[in-house]
Amino acid sequence: MKILSIFLLAFYAVSGIAQTGGQNVFPFLDMAYNARSASLGRKLITVYDDDVNMGIENPAVFNKEMDNSIGFNQALHAGGINHGMVAYAKHFDGVGTGSAHLRYVAYGKMDRTDETGQTIGTFNAGDFVLGGSMARRLNPRISIGASFNIIWSQLESYSSMGLSLDLGGVYISKNERTTVSAVIRNAGVQLKTYTENNRTPLPAQAMMGISHKLEHAPFRVSIVAHHLNQWDLTYNDPTLEPTIDPLTGEEVPVPTAGFGEKLARHFLFQLEFLAGK
Repeated sequence: MKILSIFLLAFYAVSGIAQTGGQNVFPFLDMAYNARSASLGRKLITVYDDDVNMGIENPAVFNKEMDNSIGFNQALHAGGINHGMVAYAKHFDGVGTGSAHLRYVAYGKMDRTDETGQTIGTFNAGDFVLGGSMARRLNPRISIGASFNIIWSQLESYSSMGLSLDLGGVYISKNERTTVSAVIRNAGVQLKTYTENNRTPLPAQAMMGISHKLEHAPFRVSIVAHHLNQWDLTYNDPTLEPTIDPLTGEEVPVPTAGFGEKLARHFLFQLEFLAGK
Protein backbone atom coordinates (compact mmCIF):
# COMPACT_ATOMS: atom_id res chain seq x y z
CA MET A 1 0.00 0.00 0.00
CA LYS A 2 1.38 3.40 -0.89
CA ILE A 3 0.60 6.60 0.94
CA LEU A 4 0.04 9.27 -1.67
CA SER A 5 -0.10 12.31 0.56
CA ILE A 6 0.01 13.22 4.21
CA PHE A 7 -0.47 16.93 4.90
CA LEU A 8 -0.45 18.12 8.52
CA LEU A 9 -1.17 21.83 8.32
CA ALA A 10 -1.40 24.41 11.07
CA PHE A 11 -2.81 27.05 8.75
CA TYR A 12 -3.09 27.50 5.02
CA ALA A 13 -4.53 30.26 2.87
CA VAL A 14 -7.34 29.45 0.50
CA SER A 15 -7.86 31.71 -2.49
CA GLY A 16 -10.99 33.80 -1.91
CA ILE A 17 -13.68 33.50 -4.54
CA ALA A 18 -16.36 36.08 -3.85
CA GLN A 19 -19.92 35.01 -4.45
CA THR A 20 -23.37 35.54 -3.03
CA GLY A 21 -23.72 33.66 0.26
CA GLY A 22 -26.68 32.39 2.22
CA GLN A 23 -28.48 30.92 -0.80
CA ASN A 24 -27.36 27.29 -0.48
CA VAL A 25 -27.25 24.61 2.17
CA PHE A 26 -24.10 22.59 2.98
CA PRO A 27 -21.56 25.24 1.85
CA PHE A 28 -18.81 23.05 3.34
CA LEU A 29 -19.07 20.90 0.19
CA ASP A 30 -16.95 23.50 -1.60
CA MET A 31 -14.18 23.69 0.99
CA ALA A 32 -10.65 22.62 0.03
CA TYR A 33 -10.10 19.22 1.61
CA ASN A 34 -6.56 18.65 0.36
CA ALA A 35 -3.55 20.93 0.47
CA ARG A 36 -2.73 20.62 -3.23
CA SER A 37 -6.13 21.88 -4.30
CA ALA A 38 -6.21 24.57 -1.60
CA SER A 39 -2.96 26.07 -2.89
CA LEU A 40 -4.42 26.37 -6.40
CA GLY A 41 -7.81 27.93 -5.72
CA ARG A 42 -9.85 24.91 -4.54
CA LYS A 43 -10.91 23.72 -8.01
CA LEU A 44 -8.08 21.56 -9.34
CA ILE A 45 -10.15 19.50 -11.80
CA THR A 46 -7.69 19.13 -14.70
CA VAL A 47 -4.91 16.96 -13.21
CA TYR A 48 -4.71 13.32 -14.34
CA ASP A 49 -1.95 11.58 -12.35
CA ASP A 50 -1.58 9.11 -9.45
CA ASP A 51 -2.83 11.44 -6.66
CA VAL A 52 -5.97 9.92 -5.15
CA ASN A 53 -6.98 13.30 -3.71
CA MET A 54 -7.58 14.66 -7.22
CA GLY A 55 -10.38 12.16 -7.75
CA ILE A 56 -12.48 13.96 -5.15
CA GLU A 57 -12.17 17.14 -7.23
CA ASN A 58 -13.05 15.35 -10.49
CA PRO A 59 -14.20 11.70 -10.29
CA ALA A 60 -13.18 11.11 -13.91
CA VAL A 61 -9.48 11.25 -13.02
CA PHE A 62 -9.52 8.11 -10.85
CA ASN A 63 -7.28 5.64 -12.68
CA LYS A 64 -5.32 2.39 -12.24
CA GLU A 65 -2.18 4.28 -11.15
CA MET A 66 -4.07 5.03 -7.90
CA ASP A 67 -4.60 1.34 -7.16
CA ASN A 68 -4.45 0.60 -3.42
CA SER A 69 -3.66 4.23 -2.58
CA ILE A 70 -4.58 6.27 0.48
CA GLY A 71 -4.79 10.04 0.82
CA PHE A 72 -4.95 11.72 4.22
CA ASN A 73 -5.31 15.47 4.73
CA GLN A 74 -5.78 17.44 7.93
CA ALA A 75 -6.06 21.19 8.50
CA LEU A 76 -5.93 22.71 11.99
CA HIS A 77 -7.47 26.09 12.73
CA ALA A 78 -7.79 28.40 15.71
CA GLY A 79 -10.43 27.72 18.36
CA GLY A 80 -10.22 23.95 18.09
CA ILE A 81 -11.72 23.85 14.59
CA ASN A 82 -10.31 21.36 12.11
CA HIS A 83 -11.26 19.76 8.82
CA GLY A 84 -9.83 17.12 6.54
CA MET A 85 -10.34 14.10 4.35
CA VAL A 86 -9.46 10.43 4.10
CA ALA A 87 -9.66 8.72 0.69
CA TYR A 88 -8.88 5.25 -0.65
CA ALA A 89 -8.84 4.00 -4.25
CA LYS A 90 -8.83 0.50 -5.75
CA HIS A 91 -8.60 -0.51 -9.40
CA PHE A 92 -10.69 -3.38 -10.76
CA ASP A 93 -9.61 -4.85 -14.08
CA GLY A 94 -12.32 -4.67 -16.70
CA VAL A 95 -14.51 -2.46 -14.50
CA GLY A 96 -12.67 0.71 -13.57
CA THR A 97 -11.25 2.45 -10.52
CA GLY A 98 -13.39 2.80 -7.41
CA SER A 99 -12.88 4.98 -4.38
CA ALA A 100 -14.36 5.71 -0.96
CA HIS A 101 -13.76 8.88 1.00
CA LEU A 102 -14.80 10.75 4.12
CA ARG A 103 -14.72 14.54 4.37
CA TYR A 104 -15.35 16.25 7.69
CA VAL A 105 -15.44 19.60 9.46
CA ALA A 106 -15.28 19.58 13.28
CA TYR A 107 -16.14 22.93 14.83
CA GLY A 108 -15.03 21.98 18.32
CA LYS A 109 -16.78 22.59 21.62
CA MET A 110 -18.98 25.69 21.89
CA ASP A 111 -20.83 27.36 24.75
CA ARG A 112 -24.59 26.91 24.96
CA THR A 113 -26.32 30.04 26.29
CA ASP A 114 -29.85 31.07 27.12
CA GLU A 115 -31.71 34.12 25.83
CA THR A 116 -29.97 36.35 28.40
CA GLY A 117 -26.49 35.22 27.38
CA GLN A 118 -25.86 33.04 30.42
CA THR A 119 -23.82 29.90 29.77
CA ILE A 120 -25.84 26.77 30.46
CA GLY A 121 -23.53 24.14 28.99
CA THR A 122 -21.57 23.20 25.90
CA PHE A 123 -22.23 21.42 22.62
CA ASN A 124 -20.34 20.11 19.59
CA ALA A 125 -20.99 20.71 15.91
CA GLY A 126 -19.75 19.01 12.77
CA ASP A 127 -20.34 18.37 9.08
CA PHE A 128 -19.61 15.10 7.26
CA VAL A 129 -19.62 13.76 3.71
CA LEU A 130 -19.29 10.03 2.98
CA GLY A 131 -18.73 9.34 -0.70
CA GLY A 132 -18.19 6.52 -3.16
CA SER A 133 -16.80 6.96 -6.67
CA MET A 134 -16.23 4.97 -9.85
CA ALA A 135 -14.30 5.97 -12.96
CA ARG A 136 -13.74 4.17 -16.23
CA ARG A 137 -11.45 4.93 -19.14
CA LEU A 138 -13.58 4.56 -22.27
CA ASN A 139 -10.59 4.66 -24.62
CA PRO A 140 -6.97 5.87 -24.48
CA ARG A 141 -8.11 9.51 -24.65
CA ILE A 142 -11.36 9.77 -22.63
CA SER A 143 -12.28 8.90 -19.03
CA ILE A 144 -15.57 9.43 -17.20
CA GLY A 145 -16.51 9.12 -13.54
CA ALA A 146 -19.15 9.77 -10.89
CA SER A 147 -19.27 10.20 -7.11
CA PHE A 148 -22.30 9.60 -4.90
CA ASN A 149 -22.25 11.42 -1.56
CA ILE A 150 -24.23 11.12 1.67
CA ILE A 151 -24.20 14.42 3.59
CA TRP A 152 -24.83 14.89 7.31
CA SER A 153 -24.67 18.09 9.34
CA GLN A 154 -25.15 18.36 13.11
CA LEU A 155 -25.28 21.84 14.68
CA GLU A 156 -26.24 21.57 18.35
CA SER A 157 -29.77 20.06 18.36
CA TYR A 158 -30.32 20.89 14.69
CA SER A 159 -29.42 18.36 12.02
CA SER A 160 -29.74 18.04 8.28
CA MET A 161 -29.14 15.30 5.71
CA GLY A 162 -28.74 15.33 1.95
CA LEU A 163 -27.57 13.42 -1.11
CA SER A 164 -25.39 14.72 -3.91
CA LEU A 165 -23.89 13.52 -7.17
CA ASP A 166 -20.67 14.64 -8.88
CA LEU A 167 -20.13 13.85 -12.56
CA GLY A 168 -16.91 14.33 -14.49
CA GLY A 169 -15.21 13.71 -17.79
CA VAL A 170 -11.64 14.25 -18.96
CA TYR A 171 -9.85 14.15 -22.30
CA ILE A 172 -6.13 13.26 -22.24
CA SER A 173 -3.94 14.16 -25.21
CA LYS A 174 -1.76 11.56 -26.92
CA ASN A 175 1.40 12.88 -25.24
CA GLU A 176 -0.50 13.07 -21.90
CA ARG A 177 0.65 16.65 -21.32
CA THR A 178 -2.70 18.31 -22.09
CA THR A 179 -6.06 17.57 -20.47
CA VAL A 180 -9.53 19.05 -20.89
CA SER A 181 -12.06 18.45 -18.09
CA ALA A 182 -15.73 19.05 -17.40
CA VAL A 183 -17.36 18.59 -13.99
CA ILE A 184 -20.83 18.97 -12.51
CA ARG A 185 -20.52 19.12 -8.74
CA ASN A 186 -23.00 18.99 -5.83
CA ALA A 187 -26.09 18.15 -7.86
CA GLY A 188 -28.50 16.86 -5.24
CA VAL A 189 -31.18 17.47 -2.67
CA GLN A 190 -31.57 18.25 1.02
CA LEU A 191 -33.60 15.36 2.46
CA LYS A 192 -33.84 16.49 6.08
CA THR A 193 -33.87 20.20 6.92
CA TYR A 194 -32.53 21.90 10.05
CA THR A 195 -35.97 23.37 10.71
CA GLU A 196 -39.40 22.73 9.21
CA ASN A 197 -40.30 24.28 5.84
CA ASN A 198 -36.78 25.55 5.25
CA ARG A 199 -35.51 23.45 2.34
CA THR A 200 -32.58 25.01 0.50
CA PRO A 201 -30.79 23.98 -2.72
CA LEU A 202 -27.26 22.56 -2.67
CA PRO A 203 -24.35 24.64 -4.04
CA ALA A 204 -24.41 22.94 -7.45
CA GLN A 205 -22.02 24.21 -10.08
CA ALA A 206 -20.69 23.33 -13.52
CA MET A 207 -17.00 23.71 -14.36
CA MET A 208 -14.68 23.29 -17.31
CA GLY A 209 -10.90 23.45 -17.40
CA ILE A 210 -7.82 22.91 -19.53
CA SER A 211 -4.34 22.03 -18.35
CA HIS A 212 -0.98 21.81 -20.12
CA LYS A 213 2.37 20.55 -18.81
CA LEU A 214 5.38 22.18 -20.43
CA GLU A 215 7.60 19.70 -22.24
CA HIS A 216 10.99 21.02 -21.10
CA ALA A 217 10.12 22.77 -17.84
CA PRO A 218 8.61 21.47 -14.55
CA PHE A 219 5.43 23.50 -14.75
CA ARG A 220 1.75 22.78 -15.38
CA VAL A 221 -0.53 25.67 -16.36
CA SER A 222 -4.30 25.37 -15.93
CA ILE A 223 -7.33 27.55 -16.57
CA VAL A 224 -10.63 26.66 -14.88
CA ALA A 225 -14.00 28.26 -15.56
CA HIS A 226 -16.31 27.68 -12.59
CA HIS A 227 -19.95 28.38 -11.67
CA LEU A 228 -20.95 28.22 -15.32
CA ASN A 229 -24.56 27.75 -14.18
CA GLN A 230 -24.59 31.12 -12.36
CA TRP A 231 -23.61 34.29 -14.18
CA ASP A 232 -23.44 36.88 -11.38
CA LEU A 233 -21.10 35.89 -8.52
CA THR A 234 -20.88 39.36 -7.00
CA TYR A 235 -22.45 40.39 -3.72
CA ASN A 236 -24.71 43.43 -3.67
CA ASP A 237 -25.22 44.81 -0.16
CA PRO A 238 -28.99 45.42 0.20
CA THR A 239 -28.39 48.05 2.91
CA LEU A 240 -26.45 50.40 0.62
CA GLU A 241 -28.28 53.45 -0.71
CA PRO A 242 -27.38 56.11 -3.27
CA THR A 243 -25.35 59.03 -1.91
CA ILE A 244 -25.08 62.71 -2.84
CA ASP A 245 -21.84 64.14 -4.22
CA PRO A 246 -21.00 67.09 -1.90
CA LEU A 247 -19.37 69.05 -4.74
CA THR A 248 -21.89 68.63 -7.55
CA GLY A 249 -25.00 67.76 -5.58
CA GLU A 250 -25.65 64.92 -7.98
CA GLU A 251 -26.83 61.52 -6.84
CA VAL A 252 -24.16 58.80 -6.85
CA PRO A 253 -25.73 55.41 -7.50
CA VAL A 254 -24.77 52.29 -5.58
CA PRO A 255 -21.77 50.76 -7.37
CA THR A 256 -22.42 47.48 -9.16
CA ALA A 257 -20.14 45.10 -10.99
CA GLY A 258 -19.85 45.50 -14.74
CA PHE A 259 -19.65 42.83 -17.42
CA GLY A 260 -15.85 42.54 -17.21
CA GLU A 261 -15.78 41.94 -13.46
CA LYS A 262 -18.61 39.42 -13.59
CA LEU A 263 -16.82 37.51 -16.35
CA ALA A 264 -13.44 37.56 -14.57
CA ARG A 265 -14.92 36.08 -11.37
CA HIS A 266 -15.57 32.82 -13.25
CA PHE A 267 -11.91 32.06 -14.01
CA LEU A 268 -9.03 30.59 -12.03
CA PHE A 269 -5.48 30.63 -13.37
CA GLN A 270 -3.26 27.96 -11.83
CA LEU A 271 0.48 27.32 -12.03
CA GLU A 272 1.86 24.14 -10.48
CA PHE A 273 5.55 23.30 -9.98
CA LEU A 274 6.23 19.60 -10.50
CA ALA A 275 9.20 18.27 -8.59
CA GLY A 276 10.45 15.02 -10.06
CA LYS A 277 12.17 13.60 -13.11
